[in-house]
Amino acid sequence: MRGQQPPENFPTPYAGPNYKTPARIRQPLSCLLPNLSFYWRMAMIVRLGGAKAAADAYGAEDWITGSVGIVRALEYCGGIFEISGMENFINLSGPCVFVGNHMSTLETFVLPCLIQPHRDVTFVVKESLLRYPWFGRLLASRDPIKVDRKDPRADLTTMLQGGAERLARGRSLIVFPQGSRSTLVDPEHFNSIGVKIAKKAGVPAIPVAVRTDAWGNGNIFKDFGAIRPELGIYFKFGPAMEISGNGKSAHQEILRFIQDNLTSWGLQQPVYALKPDDIRANQ
Repeated sequence: MRGQQPPENFPTPYAGPNYKTPARIRQPLSCLLPNLSFYWRMAMIVRLGGAKAAADAYGAEDWITGSVGIVRALEYCGGIFEISGMENFINLSGPCVFVGNHMSTLETFVLPCLIQPHRDVTFVVKESLLRYPWFGRLLASRDPIKVDRKDPRADLTTMLQGGAERLARGRSLIVFPQGSRSTLVDPEHFNSIGVKIAKKAGVPAIPVAVRTDAWGNGNIFKDFGAIRPELGIYFKFGPAMEISGNGKSAHQEILRFIQDNLTSWGLQQPVYALKPDDIRANQ
């Protein structure tokens, strides 16, 4: 099941600013058995990374390498990545907050190889993820901000303080404001924590739209759903946004960016109707 590896000069997703999977990378056997092929490779990547993290030997290059391995595992199965807009953060002079929708486990594994080669980055994560075998050790080694989602006020304080501390050290942050993974971005459940962190730290926010339902959510184990490479895999980064005023305008623009791109990728989104307070904030 190892398959032939791509040559060293094969296009990489992190070179930027845009990337599309070359057709010649797919492997017939992996395409025939996408779930077996992908999860076998993923398990090997996570186990190796977790073992290195347990030995305190897991660094940024390992994170990038493992993340690229996940991209390749999906491409071998016939998955087609379309990535664009990376110039919007590659050219920034300082750290930033990436604010994106959360659709599946895929973006958690893939975003490191898109961002980390250009700027140090970590996540805001659920504390429960750190208890996963191997993957928990790997993720913990990247100095994430941990929240338990039991006390919203305590989580807000943790994210604002932890975000400001990491951003002050030059480390960028990836935030998924949705309460749960979904193909829909409902404004009622897409909070403004990413904008709040960026405002407090005085750094720009970068909107990130993803369509990643090619890695489905499972019925029993949510992280292990069906692999459906025919759906396509999309990542798009928007222009850097400086946060001014109360941040409502920037939050609305992030929502629109994500919803518009999801719609263009074939996932119709709920209508976003501005509330009176939002209209006044834009005037």
